[in-house]
Amino acid sequence: MARLKFMNTEIDNLTMEETLQAIDSLIKENKNAYVVTPNVDHIVQLEMNRELQDVYANASLILTDGKPLLWIAKWYGTPIKEKISGSDLFPLLCDMAAKKGYKMFFLGAAEGVAARAAENLAKRYKRLQVVGTYSPPYGFEKNPEEIDKIKGMIKEVNPHILIVGLGCPKQEKFMYHHCEELGVPISFGLGASFDFEAGNIKRAPRWMADHGLEWLFRITQDPKRMAKRYLVDDRKILGLAIKYRKKTNRLCGLTRL
Repeated sequence: MARLKFMNTEIDNLTMEETLQAIDSLIKENKNAYVVTPNVDHIVQLEMNRELQDVYANASLILTDGKPLLWIAKWYGTPIKEKISGSDLFPLLCDMAAKKGYKMFFLGAAEGVAARAAENLAKRYKRLQVVGTYSPPYGFEKNPEEIDKIKGMIKEVNPHILIVGLGCPKQEKFMYHHCEELGVPISFGLGASFDFEAGNIKRAPRWMADHGLEWLFRITQDPKRMAKRYLVDDRKILGLAIKYRKKTNRLCGLTRL
């Protein structure tokens, strides 16, 4: 697999088709894999969050979710083949699961959202088996009894694919700490995908996503929550891009010596 060093993490440089093939192989290998999909916000958090760094270091697949990261990679001279956003990947996973008989479990989002997403997806993918959905209460990650309850629900139905939509870094940490015990062949942290499929949140028009403007659309949909993330926190990506380009250039210079 073509994994390359990128800023403060690594990236599996795959097309969407190659990604789906890799996922199918991981399901068949049944090694409790998990997948992360870094975007600008993840890269910013990775810079200071040691636990999140450990999560990424142990991920089976690291897929690029965000046009700005593709632009940075091109600036570095190491282009990434394709943006693999979680919200684009999710319905393709459901299509594959329906065709191959893979069972799915949806964990996350607000009360009833994952269940509504499952209903909508089942109408599109006729043989889709969503064997369970659960929306945990706020702060569940600090409650051992609630964690045990969630693990019990998942293990009881024995899915092939677990989709976790809790936001970063909560969803990534959940997969990292519990994937071995859960015994699910593959897990994904896919953020707001349940809300998109349930119809709770509108996705950006394709032309905006293709031109790296999805962040602007999301601000218009949820300004109170998204404005700080995109306009304040994520601005740090500019400094990080310059920092890691300098590091890359220094390494290239040492290689030539």
